[in-house]
Amino acid sequence: MKHAWGNLHLRVELGVSGQMRDEVDRLVADWKRERPDLDLSPLEVLSRITRIARHLDIARRNAFADLETWGFDVLAALRRSGEPYQLSPGQLLQETMVTSGTMTNRLDRLEELNLITRKPDPKDGRGSLVTLTKSGMRAVDAAMEDLLEQESVFLQSLTEADRIKLASLLAIVAAPFDEQQDDK
Repeated sequence: MKHAWGNLHLRVELGVSGQMRDEVDRLVADWKRERPDLDLSPLEVLSRITRIARHLDIARRNAFADLETWGFDVLAALRRSGEPYQLSPGQLLQETMVTSGTMTNRLDRLEELNLITRKPDPKDGRGSLVTLTKSGMRAVDAAMEDLLEQESVFLQSLTEADRIKLASLLAIVAAPFDEQQDDK
């Protein structure tokens, strides 16, 4: 059976039991044969996440087009902040988890593209506020719509209940990483 997802072509075979078998199943079977003493359950889960992440990166680059992933991250943080779609550079650092030098370069580039503006913060004479422009709003909204369209194809074989369960399980796995980031 083949599924064509944009540029992604995933080959899935049905095994004797009728269960779907993918490349990870074949790799795990080989390791079980060679090293039956190992617990391969992490490989069964995380190798699939890694493979999906590679395809997701491609889908995101396609959805973001000229915006690039880092640009989308900054604009999306501003868009999610709500009216007036404005954050300080420090708040953007927290949202995007990059260094201040990296953020400055990103803001410079987005400002050159007229996707954001930077103005002095009236409450903090040393600070500034970054605001999403109308062009920035159109760009991030279009990118988000394209992204969701492409990502929904990845999950088309799951029921809504399966999607909810998978999201919940992945949140449990991801939570310790968020806690580590909060501790920094």
